[in-house]
Amino acid sequence: MARIQRILVVGGGTAGWLTACYLAKVLNTAAPESVRVELVESPNIGLLGVGEATFPSIRGTLAAIGLDERRFLVGASATYKQGIQYVNWVRPRGEPGPDRFFHPFSLPSQRSGSPELLPYWLLGGAPDGMAFAEAVTMQQRLIEHGRAPKRATDPDYQGPMNHAYHFDAACFAAVLAEHGQSLGVRRHLATVERAELGESGAIARIVTREIGELSADLYVDCTGLRGALIGGAMQSPFHSRRDVLFADRAVALQVPYPRQDAPILPFTRATAQEAGWIWDIGLQKRRGIGYVYSSRHSGATRAEEVIRGYVGAAADGLDALHIKFETGYRPEHWRRNCVAVGLAGGFVEPLESTGIALVELAAYLITHLLPGDVDDMERTARRFNEMMVARYERIIDFIKMHYCLSQRRDSAFWIDNTAPASIPQTLQDRLALWRHRPPHRLDFVTDLEMFMPASWQYVLYGMEFGTDLEPMRSAYPQMEAAQREFAMIRQMAGHALNDLPDHRALVEQLCREHALRVRQGEAVGVG
Repeated sequence: MARIQRILVVGGGTAGWLTACYLAKVLNTAAPESVRVELVESPNIGLLGVGEATFPSIRGTLAAIGLDERRFLVGASATYKQGIQYVNWVRPRGEPGPDRFFHPFSLPSQRSGSPELLPYWLLGGAPDGMAFAEAVTMQQRLIEHGRAPKRATDPDYQGPMNHAYHFDAACFAAVLAEHGQSLGVRRHLATVERAELGESGAIARIVTREIGELSADLYVDCTGLRGALIGGAMQSPFHSRRDVLFADRAVALQVPYPRQDAPILPFTRATAQEAGWIWDIGLQKRRGIGYVYSSRHSGATRAEEVIRGYVGAAADGLDALHIKFETGYRPEHWRRNCVAVGLAGGFVEPLESTGIALVELAAYLITHLLPGDVDDMERTARRFNEMMVARYERIIDFIKMHYCLSQRRDSAFWIDNTAPASIPQTLQDRLALWRHRPPHRLDFVTDLEMFMPASWQYVLYGMEFGTDLEPMRSAYPQMEAAQREFAMIRQMAGHALNDLPDHRALVEQLCREHALRVRQGEAVGVG
């Protein structure tokens, strides 16, 4: 039996180093007889620090690899994210009606013995005009007041409110590189020139400019949109989904705060525009702002005008970064002894911050599906590919729902997004069912979903989708109990406002605590 002894991650950045860290930690690569994990990255390829938003799963991943939360906050210029606020998605700016809704990360409240609240919200049990997210969780009220999701005394990666993070992607990669090497990852600084195949069609070795040949039993392609190994050497085709999701360009700015103590948004703000949407995320010292748009509906010059108009005078003199991409994925992420992770395997616009979450998933699957025998690679690859494709298709449905339910008809982009031909049949079927009943956990296959039923519910009803439960009213006899729960949530939100700190204040306190720990450690070392 030919045991897998060496894994080579090709490419650094967030995808490469997060994968390497997870493999090294779970496989205990520092042990003498363990699988060796190595990473090769070019010293000449710069990383883009445009600002990155994540999904709550990142907390479990960072905890699993043993990265101290305060070290992470300091090194990655990270802040907390409690969900996504959508502005002008339902209707154009200025039209009558609510102009925003919130997708919180915390689940709808359901205390033991209390009824599920969604049906009673649909039947009018919550205060008149109250949005679903506000009625069933206190998180919307907390973010409106700029609160953090946790207190300084809470353990690493834990807190009363479910949360994720914003961070500078280039800084985060540097933190992971340092941490990965402490876990036993061997780092090679070299430029990969080509991959050479063996007689079986698998990769036999890669050739670098500086250090010559590197070989492994498994090659992990983290070379970004180039897909240098999986798309180049292995010729795994790319399946475009631009027929469903039209956005294929972005223009980004790094915007300084007007003052050092400016509030930091504890959520991602996504503001709809004529041909796409603008992300706005708060890091510790600046905002990362970008306009994701469709090149079929806008040119680059107009897109830059739109984002500069959004930012205002603060954009004067700032350089804009233009990015090209295409939504889709490789049906064969894993081919022979090469597996793609991150952008090398696929891309979905960052509306719900799925990019790094898909890296986490791939790292998890590689680690736990890893065959003991090299000859079992093909069977493992089939299982891996099935699970990744299923995830991508479900994510694409979820993202498309944000667009196709819009009432906007003020530009060709929004009109085209409601065309039935652009809406996957799987999504059309779900929406048809949900006209008469709300989304239920039985509609979802847990192991294949990135988004649980609550996320679909928050977006569905934030977009003012209509579910008519009136014919089934008699099936919901606990209206009084539900109304007490709605009132209890409002009351508890008031208590939470007093208990949870200001977002910037918490981030700065945790960063100071890390600096103090470092100084104390140095003092101990000197002594």
